[in-house]
Amino acid sequence: MESSQAVEERVHERIARLERVFDRITSCHVTIEAPHRHHQNGRIYEVKVDLRVPGAELVTKQEGSNDHAHEDVYVALRDAFDAAERRLEDFAHRHNGH
Repeated sequence: MESSQAVEERVHERIARLERVFDRITSCHVTIEAPHRHHQNGRIYEVKVDLRVPGAELVTKQEGSNDHAHEDVYVALRDAFDAAERRLEDFAHRHNGH
């Protein structure tokens, strides 16, 4: 999809939130795609969050092919980042020996 300042700002906000969960993130790559245009509905956004932390890569991909809520890019972003946050929390707990 084409770049949008508002979407970029939301991505940066969510990355900052991930950094509060685990402050040793070395990189974060976010991909937003709108690959399908359905005749009766809009585009279904797919969001991939690729986090790199010391000793691991945590990849979360929200494929919204059947979820029409993902016609809204902000809903697709929320769902992908929520899933990434859960994975990062699990990693942080294991990393800290809990």
